[in-house]
Amino acid sequence: MAETETKHHPEHHDEDVHDANYQAPPEKTIEEIMAADQEDESLRRYKEALLGAAQAEKIIVDPNDPRKVIVKKLALVVEGRDDMELDLTGDLSQLKKQLFVIKEGVQYKVRIDFIVQREIVHGLKYVQKTSRLGVTVDKMKHMVGSYPPKKEIQFYLTPAEEAPSGTFSRGTYSVSSVFTDDDKHIHLEWDWTFEIKKDWA
Repeated sequence: MAETETKHHPEHHDEDVHDANYQAPPEKTIEEIMAADQEDESLRRYKEALLGAAQAEKIIVDPNDPRKVIVKKLALVVEGRDDMELDLTGDLSQLKKQLFVIKEGVQYKVRIDFIVQREIVHGLKYVQKTSRLGVTVDKMKHMVGSYPPKKEIQFYLTPAEEAPSGTFSRGTYSVSSVFTDDDKHIHLEWDWTFEIKKDWA
């Protein structure tokens, strides 16, 4: 059974995830978006292109899941290597047991695969906090954007990051990830781990 809301991790401070001074625009349904500004032909065509099939039918990929955003997978993407993937549809408490090994100093990207259903979702954000031995060593927040419902999986790929390098950087890191939006809906929170090594093996 799908969870409609994910509990906050105590280590995630709200200001890490959301800008205190930012006021999100009010949520609007697809019908409200299409009904507004009908006299503006260029805006109407833009909205039709943006929403695609969602304006003609209510897109529901999983009728048993009430969520608007279903996060499916996280992948670490390194050029020239197979993607390292985490399945985010099962028992999230088991993810820490699946250790990613990353070679020190390589360039990598994080890809999030997700489905949007039922309604358009505004201002998606991906927030990641990395810790080692209980100390936060890195925080990143990426604006993912607004997405219409689609039957196909949609994805977001972060800009390239460089893995730490050097003897003291090697070891195991804990990561807390949050997929949220402008309206402070937590679509998914999960914890995972990776290990920096001198080589891939």
